[in-house]
Amino acid sequence: MARPVAYLTRKEVISSCHRLHNENLTEEDNKNIYGKCNNYWGHGHNYTVEVTVCGPVDSVTGMVMNISDLKLYMKKVLMDQLDHKNLDKDVPYFKNVVSTTENVAIYIFNELKKIMPNPDLLYTVKIYETDKNIVIYGGELDG
Repeated sequence: MARPVAYLTRKEVISSCHRLHNENLTEEDNKNIYGKCNNYWGHGHNYTVEVTVCGPVDSVTGMVMNISDLKLYMKKVLMDQLDHKNLDKDVPYFKNVVSTTENVAIYIFNELKKIMPNPDLLYTVKIYETDKNIVIYGGELDG
């Protein structure tokens, strides 16, 4: 008999700054595409990040994953790598990748997959850039 499947989500808030800018575009194109977010000095966000795992509920523990483990994985990626950082200057991944919220979600998803013992449990990364701007990434097009 198949075990019930459940979704477990944990939320953290990080503060980061960035500048939306693509070195392969002209200054004028960057300003037209990214508007005020292309400001030379950058700007910041208090991102709310939700990480959801999904899987069968273990018949012994009653859990999809121990929430303490998920908290640790999120700390290693969110707090240690992204919190209070300039994404473009402090995170090597964004040296040649525009630090849009879409790309930040992809980065978080892929970094979590690298450190989770069972990466198949990772379901989505959801980032609230603002109350009105939200990105969800689940790796659907990877590989």
